[in-house]
Amino acid sequence: MSRIENQFTVQFWGVRGSIPSPGPHTVRYGGNTPCVEMQAGGKRLIFDGGTGLHVLGQSLLRQMPTEAHIFFTHSHWDHMQGFPFFSPGFVKGNNFRIYGAIAPDGSTIEQRLNDQMLHPNFPVPLQIMQANLSFCDITPGQPIRINDITVETAPLNHPGEAVGYRVNWHGGAAAYITDTEHFADRLDENVLWLSRNADILIYDSTYTDEEYHSPSHPKIGWGHSTWQEAIKIAKAANVKTLVIFHHDPAHNDDFLDIVGKQALEKYPGAIMAREGMVIQIPVSVSLSESFPISKFSA
Repeated sequence: MSRIENQFTVQFWGVRGSIPSPGPHTVRYGGNTPCVEMQAGGKRLIFDGGTGLHVLGQSLLRQMPTEAHIFFTHSHWDHMQGFPFFSPGFVKGNNFRIYGAIAPDGSTIEQRLNDQMLHPNFPVPLQIMQANLSFCDITPGQPIRINDITVETAPLNHPGEAVGYRVNWHGGAAAYITDTEHFADRLDENVLWLSRNADILIYDSTYTDEEYHSPSHPKIGWGHSTWQEAIKIAKAANVKTLVIFHHDPAHNDDFLDIVGKQALEKYPGAIMAREGMVIQIPVSVSLSESFPISKFSA
């Protein structure tokens, strides 16, 4: 097993929610919408296709031919708007397996990605992509196997529905939980289950508690959570590192600095998601181990 195949890493390409927020006030944390890359056992797993996917795609152009498994939490614009600009998808010889749940209207992830590229929304259709694209309709609650990697799934509390993910590989675990809104009277059992004893929990922390409960502009029912609720989950689920994620586009770098300081005071394992940040997850795997190689096994 090579050095890369022996590692489990998480890299952040887009950490902002709702709408891209470029500019001088977001340069330190980043303004691209959600995209997180995980590499485990030599496999590349990509979570969500916000504008961060475009940036990731540009880096992959130096590694072609390439393949990856792309998981969508849901199909709101900020989580799929980067897909039409994912350059490796237009290159013959690349292979991408794309996962998503059936939406409440019955549409598949393939249909939804196709629809956003139809005229007059976009100049070229999905079918113009020359890479080999295969699509997998998932059922939240059912696990997905990719060689020796297990991806667990669960439904989240979000308008139009969403899926949370947990990646398990050789004793390491990373949970990706966005977009989701907490419950007022209890911790979400699905979120707790995905987060259990995780090395990393990436959690929707769009708002502060003060913003969420604001008397003049409350965010209740908007489908997102707070960093304070993230800490409750992290403590209850025995999470090692909590990554505060899906930053509100109105939160500039200085504001996020304050959030990061306050979160760290309440939970020593709390960190703020930043574009370009890479986290390595400890795993127990022998260099002598080998696994059957298959292009896609899910």
